[in-house]
Amino acid sequence: MQVRDIQASEIEPVRQFLCANGWAHRVGSAEQFSVLLSNTQRTALALEGADIVGFARGITDGFSNGYLSMVVVSPAHQHQGIGSALVRHVTGNDPGITWVLRAGREGAQEFFEKLGFSVSSVAMERRRV
Repeated sequence: MQVRDIQASEIEPVRQFLCANGWAHRVGSAEQFSVLLSNTQRTALALEGADIVGFARGITDGFSNGYLSMVVVSPAHQHQGIGSALVRHVTGNDPGITWVLRAGREGAQEFFEKLGFSVSSVAMERRRV
């Protein structure tokens, strides 16, 4: 398994991977997804051979704050360390950046706690309509 940044030629295959794995509501059309990625500072793509098995993206100022927006691993490849590798690739090693995320999916809290995240009492959100 290889984890690396996404390449421009992989944008549509990644969008299709996300749609096939329950994230169609978050990626939009090919054009919208391209814009989404152009506004993303960090990406991680997990490949098994030529097959996409996972994807993550983060938004950060590179200095103080980061938002881990998306971590998706195909069901057949879960519980193999791929999600952890994706998160480590996106968040990097800078201890000065505080990373936040939404952990609403089943099992997400436990997964992210293993990676050093903790539930915060200071986060707020304005939900989209």
